[in-house]
Formats: sequence, structure tokens, C-alpha cells
Amino acid sequence: MDFLILPDSEDAAALAQLRAQPGGSQDRNERRDPRVVRHASGRPWVVGHWDEDEIVTVSAGDRRIVLLGRARPAPGTLERLLDTARSLHDVDSLARRLPGSCHLMASFDGRVRAQGTLSTARQIFHTRVSGVTVAAGDPARLAALAGRGIDEDTLALRLLTPGPPWPLSLRTVWSGVAQSAPGHWLELTPGGEYRAHRWWSVPEPVSPLSRSAGTVRSALRDAVGARAGSAVSADLSGGMDSTSLCFLAAATGAELHTHHWQPLDLANDDALWWERSAAALPDARHRSVPADRRPTWFQTPPEHHAAGGGLLEGPLAWHRNHAQMEFVARAAAEAGARTHLVGVGGDELFSPSPTYLWSLVRGHPLTSLPDLNRMRLLNRWWLGPTVRGLLDARPFAASLRAVADGLTDPLPHPREPSFGWGGVPRMPPWATGDAVATVRRLLGEAADARPGPMHRDRHQHQVIEGALVSGSALRQMNLALDGTGVTLEAPFLDDRVLEAALMVRTEDRVARGRYKPVLTAAMRGVVPAQLLGRRSKGEFSAEAYEGLLRNRRLLLERCDDLELARLGLVDAGALRAGLLGPKPETRDLTPFENTLSCEAWLRGPVRTAPAAALTAHPTGEPR
Repeated sequence: MDFLILPDSEDAAALAQLRAQPGGSQDRNERRDPRVVRHASGRPWVVGHWDEDEIVTVSAGDRRIVLLGRARPAPGTLERLLDTARSLHDVDSLARRLPGSCHLMASFDGRVRAQGTLSTARQIFHTRVSGVTVAAGDPARLAALAGRGIDEDTLALRLLTPGPPWPLSLRTVWSGVAQSAPGHWLELTPGGEYRAHRWWSVPEPVSPLSRSAGTVRSALRDAVGARAGSAVSADLSGGMDSTSLCFLAAATGAELHTHHWQPLDLANDDALWWERSAAALPDARHRSVPADRRPTWFQTPPEHHAAGGGLLEGPLAWHRNHAQMEFVARAAAEAGARTHLVGVGGDELFSPSPTYLWSLVRGHPLTSLPDLNRMRLLNRWWLGPTVRGLLDARPFAASLRAVADGLTDPLPHPREPSFGWGGVPRMPPWATGDAVATVRRLLGEAADARPGPMHRDRHQHQVIEGALVSGSALRQMNLALDGTGVTLEAPFLDDRVLEAALMVRTEDRVARGRYKPVLTAAMRGVVPAQLLGRRSKGEFSAEAYEGLLRNRRLLLERCDDLELARLGLVDAGALRAGLLGPKPETRDLTPFENTLSCEAWLRGPVRTAPAAALTAHPTGEPR
């Protein structure tokens, strides 16, 4: 799916005849005539490519609503809204209760509202073209239309491990192309201007588990139901997240096809739990791929250049898994499914980071002490760093300054817990001095602007930031897999599910002897009881080591002609030494991921963004 959103004006209408085609793209959309949904004035409004079951349109007089994606509003909901709404702000009520995942757009009396999802799994980007602000679901399409180039400063930011902190994570790698902030919608005016409006804020964690479990269950059931067709494909790793989605999908009556990667490490008990889960789903069709028959991590997909818009938005966050995800998508397509469910988001919502203790201590200073001591002993944290971390009260802006100051410092010892606003990003050792200086400057400028966090509670902020990271990665992967005809869907990242999880009380998110207690409680009666008792989680460092080893020759060859080196961001010799050097700990592998992703993107089919003419369908009606 790709689309352009135009304001209701003659200047914008002319842009409908010039559709953005990033150079070198050979995706299936470029071989089809675009569809057009029009404003009440008759001018083009939404121009692009989508399938019939991906769009819902309703109109009444001078007002229109369009949903693009996987959403199933209750019958009559959109019609009633159009009858009663007085302005675009009244669409908030629909956004707050709509199940599924979609782009929501409205055209009221010449003004346009456009928004994606809270996690940005579906997102809205915008830029100015010929004096008119236009929007789209893909920043590269806008860059092509406006003739924008790569923002090399942002590319330097993308080298950060594990990634740039919010709000710098919202920067696109295309100059002059911006994305909407979470919880905001974009207004396009007939005069070509734009405004951002907040419609959602991170909720307070006040709901007890006894009440929130039912809310989470209902939201997840609706999320999976919004994607159910005659056939649906889904991951079934054996973990709690994918297992929950598979049982919810089976309950819809759809023909269910599951996919399982057999782990390399025999100590990984995912395989054991997969067998138990598959046995409990006898009507589903299960596929388990042996470790020696699947693509490796860091492997370039064999059809990389033909797999659609591939990597156009920017460096692929899940670059290491690109070949594996393409393998799964093509298998799903062969099975007749157009949707593949993934458990992404489950960890972010239901596996609290250590920072939950920082929040728990402030809300329950005395009763939290046993939990705090238990977690310290379990993780073998040193007492001094634990106490200092819990006492840390620096504001969010100061944390950005601290990240800037520590870009090249060694990582904290594993026994030094982090209770900060986010992780501890570091530049890789092969980053050049210029790249480090650029990132330090950007972080300093962000700190000087004194941004507030997404929520005053550090753990709430981290949960939503984690969802943003995963949602962005999912969106990028779907662009890369566009040529397969299959869309990856992550129900855990839906607005209603995310909101329900954020409302759970901090003290209820962890329970002694129980893994993911909120999800476990929500899935009672859906997933068999014997499958809800798992307390372990699969570990995949063996796959990471194998992937780097088996693909090292190609990666070393790239060091001889490194695009990142040509841009002055990476020292090719230092990267080569890193690839050849010992990596005794799993975290020593992490810095390679973003660097290799940036390099793969720069070496891909799109380096610049020329525009090409593409005439819209003359009738102006969806085809």
C-alpha cells in the first residue's frame, strides 16, 4: 500500500498528476494504475495503491472519512459520526475507539485530517511541494515528489546503538520530510498550510489487574478479529506472545497457517513449547523450518532488488532478519494468506524493564522493598549502583545531555542496572570523529530545547517509546516486503491494546514466579492453561553469531568500498577489524546491526529521489 494525501486546492490537485516514484523501484504498485478518492469538491484527495479490502470510505454531503489498513468499525459508526460531527476535532471520538490498525483520514468542508497509529506502525509524513503541504504514509514517496535528498546528520544518528532516543528517533533520513508526533493528527488547509493537533496522551497506570485483564483480552480479540480473513498466517515460536495471537486467530474461524523457526541452540526451549502449542491447535496447518534450511541473520534476501519499495524509507531496523521475514511472507502467500501475524509488541507491553522498579519505589516506597531486593539478587546487581540509580531524579532533557556526554564511553557493567529515561545509546567504535561530533551536537540541541517526556513516569515513557521503536521497524519491514503481497500485522501494537496495557498498575505488571502476568491473566480461557505456565523466554545469540560468521566474507568485501566511509561516517578499517575480532559477549554483536543496516540501505536500489510522472486514473474513482 502507498498513498499521497492532498489538501483541497487547485495547486494540490495538479500534484496528483505527478506521483512520486523513487528511482530504481520495481515494486508491484508501480505496475498498477493509481486509485483516487476525491474531496467533495471533486479534487483528488487520496491518491495511491491499495487493495479493495484495505479501504473503507463513507461520505455525507461535504464530508468524507477514509480508513486505509485493517480496521472494522461497528456498522453505522462512521455514518453517525458524519451526521453529528461539527469539526475535524470531533473525529477524536472515532480514533479513541476504533479497533484494528489503519490510517484515519477525514475531509470536512475543505480541511483534511490525517493520522496513523500511536505506535507509528502506520504513520503520516509530510513535506512541502511547490508551496503546498502534502502528506503520505511513506517519507521516501514525499522526498521523491519534492526532490529531497538524504539528511546525512540523521544517518549519523542511525549509527547509535541501540538507536536514537526520543524525540530524535522521529527524524527521517530525508531532508525536509517530517513525521507526526505520537498522539497527534495532521491538519492540511486549502491554503497549503498544516497544523498538528494532539488527540491522545499516555494514560495513568491506575487500573488493577482484576479489571485490566478483561480490557486487554477484549482489545486483543478485536485487534486479531480486524485482520481475520478466509486465511491468516501467524508466527508460532512457542513464546507467550505468538501463542496468544494464534489461539485468538483460531477462534475467528479463519484457516490458520503457523510458522516456526527451529532454534539453533538446543537449550532454547521454544521448540518444546511450540510442539505443545501446535498440538493444542489441531485444525491449524503448522510449518516448522529446520535451522539448516532457513536464511541466516544478516543475509541479503535473494530478491532484494525486486521485493518492492525495499528499504526506501531509510535503514531497515530489522535488517538482520530481512531475509527470514521475506521467506515467511512468501510462504504465507503460497498458503493463500495476505496477512501474517507477529508477536512484536508483546515484550514491550508485558515484560517490564528494570525501570519499573524506579516507578514502583516512588509509588510504594515501603511495600516495594521486597520486590526490589528480589530483583537485585536475581540479577546480581551491585548494591551501590542500584541505590544510585533509584535515587536519580534528573529531568528528561538532562538525560539527553548525559547521552551526548557518554557517546563513546564503555557500556555499564551488566551488574549496574539502568533506571534512566531510556537505554544507554553508544556510537560504535568504528564511527568517525565527525560522526560522533554530529550526533553529540544533535543531542545537545535536543536537550537545549528542553523537551518533556511522553509521560512523567519513566516506565510509562519507556513502554510507549518501545512501542514506537517496534512500530517503526514493522512499518519499514512492510515497505521492504511490499512485493510479496503479504502484510505483517502486530496486534499488540494496536492503539486499543497499547492503551489497555499502559493503564495497568505498575505493581501488577510483575508477579513472583509468573512470566508476563498481565498477558497471562488476559489469555485465561483463550489459551489452554498448560501453555500459560511458561516462565522462560527463548534466547537467540547462536543465530546472531552464526549469521555474522556465515556472511562475514560478503561483509568484509563491503568494507573495501564502504558507502558510509565515503560519507565520512565510518572508518572502514575499524569496521573490518571489528568483524574479524573476538566477540565474547552477545552485546558485542549489537553495534553491527545499525551500521550494516545503514550500509545496506545506501547500497540498495534507491540513493536519490527523482520524481516521475504518473497520470491518475481519469475517472477519479477507486478501481
